[in-house]
Amino acid sequence: MTKVNDLTHGSISKGIWSMAIPLITASFVQMAYSMTDMIWLGRLGSESVAAVGVAGFFTWLCNALSFISKVGVEVTISQSLGARTGKRARVYANQAAMLSSIIALFYACFIFIAAPALVGLFHLEGNISSLAVNYMRLITPGLFFTFNNNTYSGLYNGQGNSKTPLKIIATGLVFNIVLDPLLIYGCGFIPAMGSAGAAVATTFSQLVVFAIFIRNLYFRKSSIGKLHYLTRLRARFVKRIFSLGFPVSMQSALFAMFSLTLATVAAQWGHIGVAVQSVGAQIEAITWMTAAGFSTALAAFTGQNFGARDFVRIRQGYHYTLKLAGGIALVATAAFLFLSKEIFSIFINEPQTLIAGSAYLKILAVSQVFSAIEQVTAGAFNGCGRTTPPAIVGILLTGARIPLAFYLVTFPILGLNGIWWSISISSVLKGIVLTLWYLSFQKKLQNGSYKPTGILGQMHAVASRLWQQLD
Repeated sequence: MTKVNDLTHGSISKGIWSMAIPLITASFVQMAYSMTDMIWLGRLGSESVAAVGVAGFFTWLCNALSFISKVGVEVTISQSLGARTGKRARVYANQAAMLSSIIALFYACFIFIAAPALVGLFHLEGNISSLAVNYMRLITPGLFFTFNNNTYSGLYNGQGNSKTPLKIIATGLVFNIVLDPLLIYGCGFIPAMGSAGAAVATTFSQLVVFAIFIRNLYFRKSSIGKLHYLTRLRARFVKRIFSLGFPVSMQSALFAMFSLTLATVAAQWGHIGVAVQSVGAQIEAITWMTAAGFSTALAAFTGQNFGARDFVRIRQGYHYTLKLAGGIALVATAAFLFLSKEIFSIFINEPQTLIAGSAYLKILAVSQVFSAIEQVTAGAFNGCGRTTPPAIVGILLTGARIPLAFYLVTFPILGLNGIWWSISISSVLKGIVLTLWYLSFQKKLQNGSYKPTGILGQMHAVASRLWQQLD
C-alpha cells in the first residue's frame, strides 16, 4: 500500500523535489516511447519518420483529451487531502477512472474508423499515407491504454506520490526499447515489419503499463481506500472533474490541432517539412517535459495547500519552482543554439533534413525559458482550481501561430523557417501574459479578496454542500 505524501508541512524545496524528480523522469520515459520509434525508424528514411509523425499528432490528441480526467482527479484529490477529507478523494478517484475508460473507448474507435480521412489532411505521397493509416490503426488499442494510464498517473499524483507511476511507466519503456528493433527490422523467425512493428511494440508496452496499474489500484489496498473499476457515474462529481480538466484538455487538444495545421503548411516543403517538425518537436519536448514535471508537482503542492488555505506557502512554492524550471530551460537554450546539428543528427542524417532541423532548434531556442515559465505558472493556477486562465492564454496565443505562420512563410528569406518563428514568438508571449495574470490572482489570494464567481462559484457552492454530506 502506498502512502499519501503530505505537502502542507515541512520543507518546500523537499516537497517540490520529491514530486518533481519522478514526474520529470516519467515525462522523459513517456517521451522516450516516441523518440525510440523515431531513432529506429530514422534509419529507414525520413518517409517512415513522416508517416509515424503524422500518426503522432493523433496520439498527442489522445493525451490532450485524457487531461479531462487526469487533471480533474489530480486537483480534486489533492485539494480533498489538503482539507483532510479522504472519503471525498476516494469518490473522485472512482469517478475519474470510469469517465476515463468511457472517453478512451470512444476515441480509439473514432481513430480506427477515420484514419484514412485524417491522414488525407496532409496530402502526402501515396506510400507514406498508406504507412500512416496502417500505423494509426495498429496503435488504436494502445490509445485506449495510454488514455487510462495518464488518468491513473494523475490519481497517484494527486496524493503526492509520483514515484509509483514512474516505476510502472518505466517498465513499459523497457518492453518498448526491446521490441522496437526486433519488430521494425526483424530477427530470426520474427519478420521485419517496419513502421507497423513500431506500432505493435508501443501498443504492447502500453498494455503492460495498463495491466500493472489495474493490479495496483484495484487488486491491492489503496491509500485512500477501496477503489472500484466499474462504478456508476454521478453527475455532481463528473461535473466537478470535467470543469477542472476540460479547459486544460481543450488547450492541449487545440494545441495539437494547431500543430497539425502547421504540419500541413510544412508539408508544402514535402516530407522534409513534416519530418523536421515531428523530430524537432520531440527534441524540444526535453524542455517542455521537464517544465511539465515541475508544473504537475507544483499543482499537487498548490492543491494540497489550497485545501489547507495556506496561501503564503503557495506563493513560496511558485517562486521556488519558477527558478528551478527557468534554470534548466537556460541550459536547453544554450544546447539548441550551439549544438543544433549534432542533436538533430541523432535522429536523421539526410543533408537537407539536417540543415532544416538545425534551423528549427536555433529558432525555438529563443522561447525555451518562456515556455518553462508558462508551464510552471499553469501548474500554480491548476492547483488552485483555476484551470481556465492558462487555457485562455494558451488557446488564443497558440491559435495565433496559424495566421502568423501563413504570413511569415511568404517572406523568401524565411520560407519554412517562418513556421518555426511563429511557434517561438507565440511561446514568448504566452509566458509573459500568463505570468502577469497569475501575479494579479496571487495578490487576491494574499489579501483575501478572491471569491469564485459565475460557474466556478456555483461549483464551489455545490461542492461545499456535497462535502458536508460525505464527511
